[in-house]
Amino acid sequence: MSGPSGPGSAPETPEQRRRRLAAVFGETLPEQTSDDRDDREGPGAGEAAGDAWLRAQVPPHHGG
Repeated sequence: MSGPSGPGSAPETPEQRRRRLAAVFGETLPEQTSDDRDDREGPGAGEAAGDAWLRAQVPPHHGG
């Protein structure tokens, strides 16, 4: 069995190594996770659900 770093082969680039490992083990981590992007639209978009709930609980006489 000949490996990627067998005799007479050029060293692999980081991109080639990443693709080879992904082919063997699968993509373990996505490039970007859901908390990195803002898929929501409308008021409160971009703020955490807990923050939105807390903001909704503020009484009208406190302003906001």
